[in-house]
Amino acid sequence: MTYNYTTEGTCSKKITFDIDEEGILHNVSFLGGCNGNLKAIGLLVEGKKATDIMEVLKGNTCGMRSTSCADQLAKAIMEVIK
Repeated sequence: MTYNYTTEGTCSKKITFDIDEEGILHNVSFLGGCNGNLKAIGLLVEGKKATDIMEVLKGNTCGMRSTSCADQLAKAIMEVIK
């Protein structure tokens, strides 16, 4: 199933991703933000268990911000699996 998440407090504006019936992440993409870094996140999490990725990325910050694009992905996953 495909999910869309509107980010808060980051340069990216939206995250789109799929979680399959086994809880595996696919097709993670970000709208806006640091293109190269965010494409890399998508590649690194592809095919990984969504709950594992959520735990690893949760709480990651960017500079002086209290969140990051990675943290926003963790929050998006949390919203879907709660």
